Amino acid sequence: MENTIRAYATPLFEAAGLDPKAVRLHLLVDPSLNAFVAGGQNLFVHTGLLIRSENAAQVIGVIAHETGHIAGGHLARVQDAVSNASTEAIIAMLLGAAVGAASGRGDAAGAIMMGGQELAMRNILTHTRMEESSADQAATKYLDATKQSAKGLLEFFEILGDQELLVAARQDPYVRTHPLTRDRVAYIRSHVEASPFSTAGLRPGFAEMHRRMRAKLFAYVEPPSRTHQRYKETDRSIEARYARAVAAYRKPDLDTALTLIDGLIAERPNDPYFHELKGQMLFENGRGGDALPSYRRSVDLLPDNALLHAELAQVEIEQEDPALLDDAITHLNRSLADEPDSSMSWRLLSIAYGRQDNEGMASYAMAEQALLEGRLPEAYFHIGKAERLLPRTGTIFLRIQDIKERAAQVKDDRKRQGR
Repeated sequence: MENTIRAYATPLFEAAGLDPKAVRLHLLVDPSLNAFVAGGQNLFVHTGLLIRSENAAQVIGVIAHETGHIAGGHLARVQDAVSNASTEAIIAMLLGAAVGAASGRGDAAGAIMMGGQELAMRNILTHTRMEESSADQAATKYLDATKQSAKGLLEFFEILGDQELLVAARQDPYVRTHPLTRDRVAYIRSHVEASPFSTAGLRPGFAEMHRRMRAKLFAYVEPPSRTHQRYKETDRSIEARYARAVAAYRKPDLDTALTLIDGLIAERPNDPYFHELKGQMLFENGRGGDALPSYRRSVDLLPDNALLHAELAQVEIEQEDPALLDDAITHLNRSLADEPDSSMSWRLLSIAYGRQDNEGMASYAMAEQALLEGRLPEAYFHIGKAERLLPRTGTIFLRIQDIKERAAQVKDDRKRQGR
């Protein structure tokens, strides 16, 4: 799913003069129709938007619009609204909202978004009409620059137009945080009528990628019975069988799930995501040894994917076989090179080093994890231990100094904010 969004977004980021690797993507499990940018170059997309989108062009249009907010510097005024709130604090607020939505427990969200943070979050997500119009103009510019149609963005706005007729409590968040006007819709419609790219079709593969993404998401977030209602047994399409495989695995009905995924692999033997799903099915049903070949195959087919490297490493560590630890560490370091903010990967790395009795490197990895999770006392403890046990030269020693400096900054920020 993340790779699909990346494929949609990368040409737009490049057209906007942004470094695609510098823009972080976050998928929030939330049924509402929403997408937004916050805390610098962070793009958040709700699963509800992806599931309810009718085609890839609509999602691409939304991403183009949000890219306009990033490139236009519209988040600069947010810094005044949230004072000195850090990116990590902003993300925590947003994830707090996601926890509440996903769990159905307001107290779970409230525990994360304490004090005045909820108001700050609303300020973060709200743009002025002038900024919305500016982002629209930027979106059409980026779509034209990448020779893509703006019809999807127009279709999305038409969906939002229907939303505005609803009472506020029933509106999707996108309507409330991205004020829609007739002038904005008229501008997009006028652009579609004039642009030489309005009749351009989707890029090769985008249509199937979108169908598969929607199917996988739906099967994961909805009950299996609903998945079978939407993707009936008579539907032999790739995405329908994919969805039913996920639904069967969630029941759990592993035999049916494996039969479906094996059929997809036989048809598409070089698809890394089918191999990954088979590995996940086996691993989460206590068959880690059987899952290893599937995960290894997925990494071979998609070697630049950080998540796949981390997943393979986790399965190797869970086998409790010392012979697999070096390989697990290699995969985790490869994953962290691309996603250094993954606390899960740092936790796994600390476990792998710990099982090799490498206390210094285990403490270093635990310090990274603790700092990412905002646990300063633990971060300081592990930093000190790693500094005592590891050589005082090289890249790890320099990184330890970076962690100490960052921890001090976080501590100072908390003092200023009275926390």
